[in-house]
Amino acid sequence: MNEFVFGTQKITINQQKLRVPQYEAYGKIREYYDNSQKDREVGIILPVGCGKSGLITLAPFAVKSKRALVVAPNVKISGQLADDFDMSSPKVFYLKCGALSETDEFPESVEIRGTSVNMSDLENADVVITNIQQLQGNQNRWLSALDTDFFDLIIFDEAHHNVANSWIELRNKFSNAKIINLSATPMRADGQIMAGNIIYSYPVCDAIKNGYVKKLKAVVLNPASLRYVREDQGTEVEVPLDEVRRLGEEDADFRRSIITSKETANTIVDASIRELQKIREKSGNNKHKIIASALNFKHCIQIKEAYAARGLRADYIHSKEDGKHNDKVLEKLENDELDVIVQVKKLGEGFDHPYLSVAAVFSIFNNLSPFIQFVGRIMRVVDQNSPDSLNNKGTVVFHAGANVAKRWDDFQQYSQADQEYFDQLLPLEGLDFSDASELEIEPESGKNPHINYVKITKQDNVLLQEIPLLEDEEVKRACNILMQRGMSPEQYKEIYEKLYPIKIPKAKQRQADRKALDELVKNLAGEILYSHNINPEGKELDKSYMKTNFVLVKSAIDKQISTLTGVSTGKRNEMTQEQINLAYDKLPEIRNEIERKWFNG
Repeated sequence: MNEFVFGTQKITINQQKLRVPQYEAYGKIREYYDNSQKDREVGIILPVGCGKSGLITLAPFAVKSKRALVVAPNVKISGQLADDFDMSSPKVFYLKCGALSETDEFPESVEIRGTSVNMSDLENADVVITNIQQLQGNQNRWLSALDTDFFDLIIFDEAHHNVANSWIELRNKFSNAKIINLSATPMRADGQIMAGNIIYSYPVCDAIKNGYVKKLKAVVLNPASLRYVREDQGTEVEVPLDEVRRLGEEDADFRRSIITSKETANTIVDASIRELQKIREKSGNNKHKIIASALNFKHCIQIKEAYAARGLRADYIHSKEDGKHNDKVLEKLENDELDVIVQVKKLGEGFDHPYLSVAAVFSIFNNLSPFIQFVGRIMRVVDQNSPDSLNNKGTVVFHAGANVAKRWDDFQQYSQADQEYFDQLLPLEGLDFSDASELEIEPESGKNPHINYVKITKQDNVLLQEIPLLEDEEVKRACNILMQRGMSPEQYKEIYEKLYPIKIPKAKQRQADRKALDELVKNLAGEILYSHNINPEGKELDKSYMKTNFVLVKSAIDKQISTLTGVSTGKRNEMTQEQINLAYDKLPEIRNEIERKWFNG
């Protein structure tokens, strides 16, 4: 083994070249383990963009480690961390922060990936970087070959994952190793808390003040009231905004209807476009973009086409698409060939594109952690350490009935400052929108008679409330007084503004809907085959064994659409809007007919 160990190599921690949270967290780690604490596991909470990767490279020095294991949740983050440690990489953090010079001896690092690394590489290393998938399984080649004392330090990046069984097994294998957990949020999507005693947390509000992350505001779409009919009751009910919020919090079907309604989606689309235009105009930079969170694959298509109909360059990535498709879309994003990217939990940890500046919430977040992860995608700054830069502004757009908020209690025990920050970002209490008009909702039939379906058919004159953060407290109090006195939005336009729908040429709307129909047909064919456990690339459905199952089922769907509309598949460009709408509405019936004839007959 290389005689070099972290503990004997002297480094200089240059406070001027480190970010505040890096310097402070390093000191907390060193202090904790110098005091010989009995608990071997600690946690560090740093917001996106505050230098978590750099802190990871310094942490082994803080505990005088002899050999450290750094574990990432996926391959992408593992590769990024490997670059930070790699002495041959221009990204090596030790030179960037001035901890080591070119003439110093560097820690030997190696990344476990595939079969290119062997045991001698690990024995010669001072730090081993890997993704958790490389260390999974009962017969894992690495875990079975390594002694229990091979590592004296384990660092978990994105450690809100580390209550999963695979991480627990790793923790138990090296039972005497110190453990440092780092994450932007201590809570997983399932509500479990990451392991470890939290010894340091850096507030988002401080990160904004220092220019490490964008300054955020929220735009809340608030109808004055909702009018809807429940399927099981058969009577129309009108409820005020407070009841809209309550239904959003307590009624999953109502919440989902708010998100999936075409009318509501269009309102969120229009509001997010207006916010993007503001950021681009004020900054003079057209690279700024929208990131949208969808519920599922079909929803991705719906949202993408809504933006495309309004003249924006939009595309989506999804786990159902192959890697080539997703890579091509991400390449367009990096080359500034997109205005909007739509995704379902796909652009998460490790994704870094600072020009994502508007987060459009079309999905449902059941707790705070995944919401923070999504908002984190727009928090990366364009101009480093410049809190007043017009490029460093971000906006979150969401609907009051979608139950985005009410997730702060879980976070309060870790950072009171962040609790207050997110309360400011997404408040749902005490807002009076008595001048706004109504949402009209009528019933939609469904397969499950015990579920109450609702359909939003019209939404207009919706008011936006902009909620800026970290503003002067006296200004906030003045605004609250104006609200209490019943002042109308027109009298303080800087706070409220009316959302007028973006006008879309009928031709553009028809073209966007026609493209969406093609994608929905492909998706429906795949869904039918998947639901019956049939391989899309197989040929067992074709008696002549010539066509694949996917081609056969898709052709059957296309044929029914042609019969229904009178337009052949090859001439869909000639379809009218009415014919496209008819095809949309009849897709569930087409699916039932195909399943009856092909699989249940």
